[in-house]
Amino acid sequence: MRAFVVVGPGRAEVRDVAPPVPRIGEVIVDVERAGVCGTDAEFYSGHMAYLHTGDAAYPIRIGHEWCGVVSAVGASVDSSWVGRRVIGDTMLGCGECLRCLSGRQHLCADRFEIGIRGGWPGALAEQLPVPVRALHPLPDSVDATLGALVEPGGNALRVVDAASVTATTRLLVLGPGTIGLLVAQIAAARGAEVHLLGQDSPSLAFARGLGFAHTWTSADLPSSLAFDSVVDATNAASMPAFAARRVEPGGRVVYIGIAEEASLVDSRDLVLRDVTAVGVLSASGGLSGTIELYATGVVDPRPLVAATVGLAEAADVLAGRRSPAWGAAPKVHVDPRR
Repeated sequence: MRAFVVVGPGRAEVRDVAPPVPRIGEVIVDVERAGVCGTDAEFYSGHMAYLHTGDAAYPIRIGHEWCGVVSAVGASVDSSWVGRRVIGDTMLGCGECLRCLSGRQHLCADRFEIGIRGGWPGALAEQLPVPVRALHPLPDSVDATLGALVEPGGNALRVVDAASVTATTRLLVLGPGTIGLLVAQIAAARGAEVHLLGQDSPSLAFARGLGFAHTWTSADLPSSLAFDSVVDATNAASMPAFAARRVEPGGRVVYIGIAEEASLVDSRDLVLRDVTAVGVLSASGGLSGTIELYATGVVDPRPLVAATVGLAEAADVLAGRRSPAWGAAPKVHVDPRR
């Protein structure tokens, strides 16, 4: 089968590789669609932290935002899975440690991460092996575009939950990228007053086109605006401290963006103002809820997808080379069948 392989910093190729064979408890998924995200770009550039900690190594087959159809099952897997459209959790815990047994497999010290950690192959390929325990069925109302947006949506849903967003919340989202916009959409669906802070005009104009009237830069964000919750969905080292300073006393700050270098927060901004700070890692726990939001039409993130390309075009996307015709939508999808 064909698979996209990153062989080193700035170097990738589409290779013919052996198709996966399902092991005990696994299925094989024929990939319909896969998303490209910032983590994938960091693997391509060589900046991804796992490359330096030993949790990942070149060559690596990336892709963890995906949907597809089960085409084969391994031993101990019910054959009724064959033909079903599915998505799956990225985080694959060992299933035996205390964290896994308490429902926190995404924090398992020995976990695999599909397309990211431990050498588990990713979804920028025609087929993908997945443990059946990680699967979530997709209803017919969730098409391929929506299906490949479930994983980032699951992250965003967990962020909104961590921010305790309700209809009375005034929320500031730092970073109008895919995760930030998904957070904004889910929060707006709950009735919150959503504000977005970004750097450049095209991304903020895109956010306004989605219906978010309150868009700002750091230079023009009114100091008088009080925010019940602030979400940092950027990769800027200065933003975690900014988030802690801008939230109201007694409010909540949620961190999901990760900077390349250390990002410092003055604990006095938290302690002396009774602020709750939460970190969110992965979509685990948010996948089923996201599927329901998409299936019912409460949230429709399809406008976030600028284009769908083939495997051969993935390297250009990872390098930041985009067609001007795609506009400012932040997400690009890959159809491995092309």
